[in-house]
Amino acid sequence: MIVKRMMIASVAIACSLTFTSQVSAQSSTHTVKKGDSLYKIANQYGIPVQQLKEMNNIDRNEIHPDEQLDLPVLPSESEEDLLARLVEAEAKGEGYDGKVAVATVVLNRVSSDKYPDSIYGVIYDGYQFSPVLNGTINQPASEESKRAVEEALGYQGYDRESLFFYNPDKATSEFLSDQEVTTVIGDHVFLR
Repeated sequence: MIVKRMMIASVAIACSLTFTSQVSAQSSTHTVKKGDSLYKIANQYGIPVQQLKEMNNIDRNEIHPDEQLDLPVLPSESEEDLLARLVEAEAKGEGYDGKVAVATVVLNRVSSDKYPDSIYGVIYDGYQFSPVLNGTINQPASEESKRAVEEALGYQGYDRESLFFYNPDKATSEFLSDQEVTTVIGDHVFLR
């Protein structure tokens, strides 16, 4: 009986560690080593060379040992699903471009020093997103929202500006009124 309980506890701990590691994709960096190239690093992380260059504002092809390169957010399946559900809840009724932009704001925040460094951390960071507060984040995402998240993941580095969005017909904020508008898509205003 004791052995059985110990086995059950061991399995529970192993599962807990497995799910925890799958939940938190983080913004990270790569330290360039001798022999590295942009091509090798991009292949190692499964990203296009141009995206790696854009993420790091590099317009050259050479890199140097000990240089720190920012990498795009590479979420687990569970974080990608969480982001798609947020996009669905926040941008329901908006066009596809608005959904991509909402996902991009979350990814920009993960890459920013001002916010938590994981998708989960950003989405559940206090009172940032109304779908977290009202529970609509628990509804399944549409195929369009899932595609929008995929596009935003591939778009990382090409637009690192917008950190906020809101619908001025539904919300007001003195803080947001002091921020610089980057674009307006549908009913959402995006700002930095």
